[in-house]
Amino acid sequence: MKIQIVSPLKVFGLGTMLLLVLFMVHITQGQANLDLATVIEAIFSPNDTPEHNIVRYLRLPRATLGILAGAALGMAGTVLQTMTRNPLASPATLGINAGAYLAVTLAVIFSPGLFSISPTLIALAGGLFAAILAYAIAGAVRATPIRLTLAGVAVSLALSAFTATLQLIYENETSDLFFWGAGSLVQIDWSKVQYAAPRVTIAAILLLGMARSLDVLSLGEEVARSLGNTVQLTRIFSTLLAVFLAAIVVSISGPIGFVGLVAPHMVKLMGCRKHKLLLLGAALWGAIMLVGSDIIAQSLTTNLNDLPTGSITALIGAPFLIWLASTSKQLGGDTPSISTQQQTSSRRFSYPVLLSGLMGLLFIIAIAGLLLGNRTIGVDQLIDLVSGQGTALSQTVILNLRLPRLLVAMVAGATLAVSGLLLQGVVRNPLAGPEIVGVTSGAGLGAMIVLVFVPNATPESLSLAAIVGAVSAFSLVYLLSWKKGVLPARLALVGVAVSAFCSSGINVLIVLAKLRVAQAIVWLSGSTYARQWDELWRLIVLPVLLLPIVWLFARRLDVLALGEDVPRTLGMSLQRVRAAMIAIAVVLSAVAVSTVGTISFVGLIAPHAGRLLVGGRYRQLVPLVAILGALLVSLADVIGRTAIAPREIPSGLVTAMIGTPYFLWLILVKRTK
Repeated sequence: MKIQIVSPLKVFGLGTMLLLVLFMVHITQGQANLDLATVIEAIFSPNDTPEHNIVRYLRLPRATLGILAGAALGMAGTVLQTMTRNPLASPATLGINAGAYLAVTLAVIFSPGLFSISPTLIALAGGLFAAILAYAIAGAVRATPIRLTLAGVAVSLALSAFTATLQLIYENETSDLFFWGAGSLVQIDWSKVQYAAPRVTIAAILLLGMARSLDVLSLGEEVARSLGNTVQLTRIFSTLLAVFLAAIVVSISGPIGFVGLVAPHMVKLMGCRKHKLLLLGAALWGAIMLVGSDIIAQSLTTNLNDLPTGSITALIGAPFLIWLASTSKQLGGDTPSISTQQQTSSRRFSYPVLLSGLMGLLFIIAIAGLLLGNRTIGVDQLIDLVSGQGTALSQTVILNLRLPRLLVAMVAGATLAVSGLLLQGVVRNPLAGPEIVGVTSGAGLGAMIVLVFVPNATPESLSLAAIVGAVSAFSLVYLLSWKKGVLPARLALVGVAVSAFCSSGINVLIVLAKLRVAQAIVWLSGSTYARQWDELWRLIVLPVLLLPIVWLFARRLDVLALGEDVPRTLGMSLQRVRAAMIAIAVVLSAVAVSTVGTISFVGLIAPHAGRLLVGGRYRQLVPLVAILGALLVSLADVIGRTAIAPREIPSGLVTAMIGTPYFLWLILVKRTK
């Protein structure tokens, strides 16, 4: 469908009218019901009544901040897309928001005085660090759009994991940052508006002054140099201003995603091409998007919980990212794929020796898991317990508390690892872990729906809901990624978008459910905390049934790795084998998520580590990858409950901190090939 170009007058005229309408609607929103007449009177003829004070000191500052933040993000996204020549670039997708948020968290914990003096500079330092890291990992000047986007997503995951860990360790110091970290426009006075307004205005004026240089640079670096444009100076200065605008938003309202991605494209689709119009239009429509999202957030807010505005922008922006990833012509062949070249390894040990060694390492971690914790158990006490002479205390601690959670961690890790192996093998995409392609977050959303609307649901129905959610999410990702085949890059980006959408849906449900989802909060962070024997028995049934089937299908997976033509030549029903393996992978992942929550990166790390050790033969990979997954999650469980004892770090955060560097390395490896 051809998009009709709209005249700039209509773009800005209709946009301004829409923003004014949304502004007035926004001011009428809130817990106190105020009609439009009262609002107008409070603005133009105020008096010292509670209603007028609510309008003047709560609602007007919030709406105004929404306009400022939306405008800043829209302009920042426009510049970043031009500088990187990447239609998927934004402060969120390049890791800038996550870096700024981490810097703010560090400052609040270790130097609150410095943060109170200059929060924007602190956020700017963190945002620049993340942007430089993503850019370097993606290949610097050779960075391509998809590689830069995936590097930015990976940097965001890593920095977010560190931020979450800091918030757990320094819970008192960061108690006010949790809700703010999801992106909130809640205000109690005009102080943040007064802080942000001059800074956003100055940055906007400077960018508008550079509009002509940005127009020339968008034609290409060689053309820009031939026309006398100082390319590097333009690139550095404009990027600094873009990161500065994003840092201002993070410092006043937390990291808000997708506005900087969607707003520039909306203006481009309306026909604006010159950067002066692009910047102004992105500022206008970014403000419209953020104010509109905050209206929706307030309409869903309850007396007990506030819904972060960032959750709504993700619900709106994720479908746009899916559309962009599905239609962009710049995504082909830009990420590594699993090919026959990856089916060999340079291992130095025989397979039985390697398998035995890993089993021995798993046994050592298991012993450590039984001995270490809030109360250290001696080896002699463990020996006494095994010989039947243990005390009641050691029996309770080891048999009833530590052993079941350790076994749950092992089974869940093995299950997630094999699920990732199957997804990578069938799709032939090394980025196709359960958390990357939407399976994990889809399972979480399915389980959350049951927890919210059926609070007395049985554990079995919870597992079934997680399976349905995982299957639905991955089916959606696969269908939206299909365009004469499934490109690895497109599948990864669509999976990221679907994951963001499902995560936002979970946040919305938590608010709507008020206080009924305390159980969900525990496992949504990816934790093996307090898992008992009952959960182990429910978890273990399907893996015990399905993992042998995977091993029996291993030779078919070896054939699939040879490409499309060889399986057909051998008479294999390609679609049936794929469908069966994908179904098993999704079910395995969903069962694990329903028990231990969203533990990340196990399905990405273990399969690759397995290929490095034994090559690509699936008969050898399946048992090895299962052991590696069990090793990773059980190790994360031990680290999580001993690192800051008596408090615990959820296993999902530990695996994210371990796994994200591997994800970054995977993208980095492509540069050397």
